[in-house]
Amino acid sequence: MQAIDFDALKVKLGDVAEGSRERYQFTWPGKRAAKAEARMPITKTMRPVPERSKDWNTTQNLYIEGDNLDALKILRETYAGKVKLIYIDPPYNTGHDFIYKDDFRKTVAEGFTESGEFDEEGGRLVMNLETNGRFHSDWCSMIYPRLILSRDLLSQDGAIFISIDDNEVANLIKIMDEVYGYSNRVAVICHKSRASVSNDKIISSNHNFILFMLKI
Repeated sequence: MQAIDFDALKVKLGDVAEGSRERYQFTWPGKRAAKAEARMPITKTMRPVPERSKDWNTTQNLYIEGDNLDALKILRETYAGKVKLIYIDPPYNTGHDFIYKDDFRKTVAEGFTESGEFDEEGGRLVMNLETNGRFHSDWCSMIYPRLILSRDLLSQDGAIFISIDDNEVANLIKIMDEVYGYSNRVAVICHKSRASVSNDKIISSNHNFILFMLKI
């Protein structure tokens, strides 16, 4: 029986043998955990508040107050595949509008909760400033599970529209192409978001975008 020279075989096969073949992909630190978050079951439920409602017995509208990730998971249990249209206006990640939870747990006085630095579960709430090394990754990890859940809710002929500006439009397009499929992207609509010229020194950014996707 002839022995196989594996070193020589690897040289012949090159990158294929090393498992490092280059391929196109879009990823970021935390993507795997964000995807797992979308599939994680939820034990919470919605609580009606008739005293704060209008026309409780006759209205056909529903306003949900709370974390939208939790709300989407709860809605999926009843409305999966039944929603015709979804519109999302997420944080644009301008450096001040996106507040996220980090992994740090409360170790100081309860007074921090009242100041807004911690939530009721002890998770620290932090602004996603551009000085954060995970600036784009944190935003992607926030939006990714919500978009996965949104697709679960949509009917087969459903559509989704998402507003965004140029801070994260490139990342949003890549995520939506992955979740919904590139062939289901209808358009990236550019619209005028303000009429007046700002005090920008060189270029006035007065246009935003709306990403239009189908589920089909």
